[in-house]
Amino acid sequence: MKLFASATAIIAGAFMSTAALADDLVIGVSWSNFQEERWKTDEAAIKGALDAAGAKYISADAQSSSAKQLSDIESLIAQGADALIILAQDASSVGPAVQAASDEEIPVVAYDRLIEDARAFYLTFDNVEVGRMQARAVLAAQPKGNYVMIKGSPTDPNADFLRGGQQEILQAAIDAGDITIVGEAYTDGWVPANAQRNMEQILTATDNKVDAVVASNDGTAGGVVAALTAQGMEGIPVSGQDGDHAALNRVATGTQTVSVWKDARALGAAAGEIAVALAGGNAVEGAAEWTSPSGTTMNSMFLSPVPVTADNLNVVLDAGWIEKDALCAGSSNAACN
Repeated sequence: MKLFASATAIIAGAFMSTAALADDLVIGVSWSNFQEERWKTDEAAIKGALDAAGAKYISADAQSSSAKQLSDIESLIAQGADALIILAQDASSVGPAVQAASDEEIPVVAYDRLIEDARAFYLTFDNVEVGRMQARAVLAAQPKGNYVMIKGSPTDPNADFLRGGQQEILQAAIDAGDITIVGEAYTDGWVPANAQRNMEQILTATDNKVDAVVASNDGTAGGVVAALTAQGMEGIPVSGQDGDHAALNRVATGTQTVSVWKDARALGAAAGEIAVALAGGNAVEGAAEWTSPSGTTMNSMFLSPVPVTADNLNVVLDAGWIEKDALCAGSSNAACN
């Protein structure tokens, strides 16, 4: 898969220069909530990169608690972590952990979610572009009508990056009066049940007069589709992201329009390699300065997402991301023949 190969090749130079020094390195990973399907894929990729370098992997699961995440990170530091990879539960609350790491001269990789601190290395996909891709696909499928925006967690900056990208694409149609946003809600913790409840409330408030839903990830899309199905409305355009297997099957069967695929194997491998490079005191080849919306300049790396629709399902099959049986259950899509 070209995306995966290119992502790892970007930092190959920095990684190779530190691999020989990695035997004694310990890399700590703090997960916000390991129950989501995709994080297991990320973890396997991180472990693979660390194993290849001879570095040790240790981890902790904050179980959706920002307070637990702070204590988890203290524990990872106490266990001798030479670098930290942090998937922040609450970007506004994780600052003391970055400070604690900085005090011990331990580099931090802000993994997939922004930790707005110049001392952190920000590694993610281009989430504004993910939002654009979601909105483009839904707008192409439903260029007119009533839209609902189901956003991500209010404590995750990615939620607003996505929403900004979505708005860029939809604004002209809104200005023209072609579409109207009739409901909008954050989804606490990105929890599908919360997204389903939000969608149910919006359907009640609008008397089911909804033509399309821009949902910000596959978990929230699943909650949305459940709410729509209960009202006999399955099949209206719904977006998502992450390439969750259940979501890709929904794309194949026609109840979800797009899942913007962010190859977690590429992101995890890059995180492991970057952490090893930083722990060894080396610069990361391919890194670039990026300035956050509020003006914080950080070293960063952004990988490229891929929108997956009913028209290009072969992309995830050819990449070995999902088995054909899992993708195609109940589907008559051409890719399944």
